This record gives sequence, structure tokens and C-alpha cells, in this order.
Amino acid sequence: MRTERVAVAPGVELAVDCWEAAGPVSGAASFLLVHGLASNARMWDGVAAALAEAGHEALTVDLRGHGRSSKPDDGYDVPTVAGDVGTLIEALGLDRPIVAGQSWGGNVVLELAAGNPTAARGIALIDGGWLDLRSAFPDWEACRTALAPPRLVGTPVTDVERYIRSAHADWPETGIRGTLANFEVRPDGTIAPWLTFERHMTVLRGLWEHRPAERYPLIAVPALLCPADDGDLEGHGRKRSAVDAAAGAMPNARVQWFQGDHDIHAQHPVELAGALLAIAADGAAW
Repeated sequence: MRTERVAVAPGVELAVDCWEAAGPVSGAASFLLVHGLASNARMWDGVAAALAEAGHEALTVDLRGHGRSSKPDDGYDVPTVAGDVGTLIEALGLDRPIVAGQSWGGNVVLELAAGNPTAARGIALIDGGWLDLRSAFPDWEACRTALAPPRLVGTPVTDVERYIRSAHADWPETGIRGTLANFEVRPDGTIAPWLTFERHMTVLRGLWEHRPAERYPLIAVPALLCPADDGDLEGHGRKRSAVDAAAGAMPNARVQWFQGDHDIHAQHPVELAGALLAIAADGAAW
């Protein structure tokens, strides 16, 4: 795996991890994997490794404000971030990759495919892409209050790692290390999220303003929707309704449920990679 920095806008460079295919198959599609809010590229390590092992180039990216990428003060609305991803595809010379996005990243990928129909040959929406915060909250103030992130700056990294390992005991090491990569470890042994609180709230406001239902009919490529069932019966009913509405409004979509956490790419990387490979194998036939 090698890392590159790619300019996508004035003053904005994105860090990209590139996983070369093991025994590449001629004509095999590349995969571009997009993380969620307050996350980072390394959460996809397990999936990327499995895709590369299957003969496909896989690339993971830190979006603006996140991870090792540039951290401008603006440009965090969903269309601008989707534009970053489209520019990245062009700059890297990728030939219509399959693009997957998790959570907020799913909405970003949806926006990319709606606004730039030739950018991807297929998309995958991983427990996101249908996120419509205005349907969940009466107003922005309620949304902001409910979804503001905890203030973690200054927490000892040992405490953070202990919590992550106890909360996700069934996750593979790639998922644990990927989650830890959400934070800068400072010289005194404490952490700070790479995405600052202020920028987190700006991203959240951009997601509040996004209307995914307006984009569904514009998706011209095969779309795989991978929602997670975490055992919350009440939440599952609402999610199923949203997923069914999204899949029904897209011209060429199918749904594959996963049992597990919101971060199913970190929890079940091999299984999710298998679902993504199906897009490359038979997406055109859906």
C-alpha cells in the first residue's frame, strides 16, 4: 500500500491510500472507498485488502478536513465534497471505478453519481446515502443538539483504545486500528480528533441541507444499498422504510442487509468486500 496526496481544489489536497491488485485481472474495475463523518480512510483497510487480494485495485481517501488531508475552513457541503471525489477520480486517471461510501460518505457518493453520471460504473451505499436529517429532526437546532460529537480533545490515547476495544470486541484488528486513526496522538499521549468540532458541525449542517430523495432518480449506474441491522427494532423499521424508498426510486438498485454495527466496513470487511465484488461481476445485469 502506498500513499499519495492529490490536489482537488485550490489549497486542498486529499491523502489517498492505494492498494495494488494481487495478480490483477485484465480489465478488472478499480474501487474507490469513501469514509463517513469524523472517520478516515484507514477504516476501509480490511475491505481494501480483500478487494486487492481478489485482483482489483482499491483506493481509500481521507476527505477534506479529515485524517491526513487538508483542513480548509469551508467547502463541507455535500455537493462540494462530492466534487472533490470526482476531481480525485480524474486526477488519478481512474477508468470509471466502483465507488462505495459509508454513512455521510454514502450521501457524498450518491451526490457524485447524480451530478456526474460517467464518474463511476457502479456505486455502493454502506449504511448511508439515504440519510435525510430533516426527516428525523424538526429543525436544525434539534439536529445539532442531538448529533454534536463528544469533546474528546485531551483524552489519553490509552483510554480511547481501551474503550474502542471493549465496545467492539468482535471487530478485526483492521477496524480497531482504523478507528484509532480518527485521532491525532499528541506528544503528551492525549488525542485530538483530526476533524475539529467546528468543522464537524459544518459537515453536519451540510448533511442537514442535503436532499437525497431528489437524487435517487438520477442514478444511472447499478447501486448496491448495504444497510446495517444493529438489533434496534424501532430504528430498524424507520431504516427499512428509508432504504426501500431509496432502492425503489433508483432505476437499477438492489439491497443487501448486514447484521452488525453502523461501521460494517470495519466490523465485517471480508463479507462487505464480497458484496462489492458482486457489482464488478454482474452489476450490469441488475
